[in-house]
Parts: sequence; C-alpha cells; structure tokens
Amino acid sequence: MLLSRVDPSLYKSEIVNVASVPQRSPFRYPGGKTWLVPYLRDWLAARSTPTRPAEFIEPFAGGGIASLTVAFEQLAEHVTMVELDTEVAAVWQTVLGGQATWLAERIANFELTPATVECVLNELAQTISEKAFQTILKNRVNRGGILAPGAGRVKSGESGKGLKSRWYPATLQKRIRSIGAVKERITFIHGDGLEVIAQNVHRKEAVFFIDPPYTAGGKRAGSRLYLHSEVDHPALFNIAGQIAGDFLMTYDDAAEVRALAQQHGFDFQTVPMKNTHHAEMMELLIGRNLDWLR
Repeated sequence: MLLSRVDPSLYKSEIVNVASVPQRSPFRYPGGKTWLVPYLRDWLAARSTPTRPAEFIEPFAGGGIASLTVAFEQLAEHVTMVELDTEVAAVWQTVLGGQATWLAERIANFELTPATVECVLNELAQTISEKAFQTILKNRVNRGGILAPGAGRVKSGESGKGLKSRWYPATLQKRIRSIGAVKERITFIHGDGLEVIAQNVHRKEAVFFIDPPYTAGGKRAGSRLYLHSEVDHPALFNIAGQIAGDFLMTYDDAAEVRALAQQHGFDFQTVPMKNTHHAEMMELLIGRNLDWLR
C-alpha cells in the first residue's frame, strides 16, 4: 500500500514516551532514535517467524540506540554498526574493542571544570581511546550535543548547572561498561554506510535499519549537527531497492523523500515523535511492507 498524499487517518497518534525506553547509548545525539525503539521491536517481531534475523545492520549508526537495543534484547543473531564520522567511530571502536573499562574509568575520574574541558578538547588525541573520551566530553558539554566544528558550549544548562548539566559520570560509566559486556554480539565498521549496504544486499537473512544523518528534503541543519552530513539519497534508495532481506528507513516527512519512496514502490507511514526541543514532529517510516505498523 502506497500513500501518495497525507491522509490524517493514517497518522499514528501516540507519541512514544522515551522515558519508558531503556537509555543505553553514551551519546546525547541530535536526531537520536530512542523514540523509535518500540517500532523497531514491532518490526523485528513481525518478521522473526520462524527465526530472528541472522544480522541486523545499521549503516548510519550515530548514537547507536537501534543497534544497542537489538544487541541487548537479542532481537537478531548478530549486529553490525557502521559509522563514517571519525570522532563517533572512536567511541564505538573503544567500547567494542576491549577498552570499555578504560573509558568508563577515564570518565569517572575526570574532574569537569571549564579549564579541564578546554585543556582536554584542545589536545591532539594520541590514541583512538583518548579521541573517544574527547568525543564523549564534547558531546556532553556542547550545546545540543553537536560535534561539528563551531558548536558552542552549554552555558546555563539544566538547573543552572552550566557545563555539568549533561555530565553524568556514573550513568555514562554504567552504560559504557554494559555495552562492553555484550561486545561479542556487535561488529563495528568505521566506514561508508552506503558501501556496507551494497556489500550485503544479497543476504536474505540480513535486515537493515537505515537512518541517514540528513534528509533529502534538507529540513534539518544536518551540516551543523554532524561532520558527515551529506548522503546521496537517490543512490541510497536505489541500493535499498536491491536488498534481498528486509529494511526499515526513517526520514523527516519531506515531499522529496515521499517522491523517492513512491518512485521505488516502497511503503511509507508517518509516525509522531518529539524532537530535542520537545516539539512534536512527524517522521516517515519507509519499508517494503509496513502492515505490521497499522
């Protein structure tokens, strides 16, 4: 079933309460997908008969909440995360590469002040692990968690706590150690998501969760949020059409995106979510068959 126009009766009306979803990512991520977790579970449950997918591939992992949910809840046999951004990749390489304890302790032992923050962030990281710490720190002290160059620091923050308003060392340490404990279930690739999809399109037993960092409609300032914000969206849709297994894509609800979905004969449905500023927005879920969503 294809939706060629906006039909209010086909909108999902209930906004997911993200507080009800386990918070597993060490990132506070612009465009994070915590709200999508219940939909992700429903999608995988609908196609897990008689067996769960052999591989869950997330080609634009970012904060990784989708991959982490699948790994922790064992919704697939194995998970592959892909991320092009060097800073974000450093975190996953560290946590999944046997250095989770080191990173957790580095965070726990760090005394956060304006001076120590600037000292760490102005250093040239000598190791991937140190770059991972810099990335987590930057993600926590920059406004909106923005990692791209030019992002400003948090000023007043939560309850006037300034830089410390998003710095929760105990919570971060717990999340990082927990991820490290399930690292055998996850493979991380520092690379191009489009290439990884193309390399795996033939795998009938694989499923793909595709959440590109920037929409074809250009509604969000992706270039301000991420260092790698440009994705060839027509090429992405072309590759998705070749996938032998199944896929679920998520995008801003933009006319250009709908046009691409219709061009390829994909099914799509709008669902509500709240953005970082708690404003209600409509997101577009795209797949081959979204009957499980209705």
